[in-house]
Amino acid sequence: PGNCWAFKGHQGQVVIKLPARVYLTAITVQHISKDASPSGTIISAPKDIAVFVSLLGTSGGVDADREEETLLGVFTYNVEKNPTQTFPLKNMLLPRAFSRVKLLVKSNWGNPWYTCIYRVKVHGK
Repeated sequence: PGNCWAFKGHQGQVVIKLPARVYLTAITVQHISKDASPSGTIISAPKDIAVFVSLLGTSGGVDADREEETLLGVFTYNVEKNPTQTFPLKNMLLPRAFSRVKLLVKSNWGNPWYTCIYRVKVHGK
């Protein structure tokens, strides 16, 4: 507990550069359980999350440095369920592999000072 990736406030984002291009199928987000929390609450857990892929530099040409993103899923991390939750992504809209994934946390479960994420796993082929 406490050894997490924390960001100020209830909103934040992280872009994960994968070691290879991956055809994305799902994403897993992990927080600690209420039982493991010294305070007995997990209000710093993320709540509303969106997942994007970055199309940076894929078009070539003069706009190659302009970042374009495509939404692959919006979901809610539920603190009443298992601390490790996996959510399917909608990659069928873009049936190809990507090397960057952006996790956008839109809200948490009530902590006004910070939000914590313990682990993010990206699934695919």
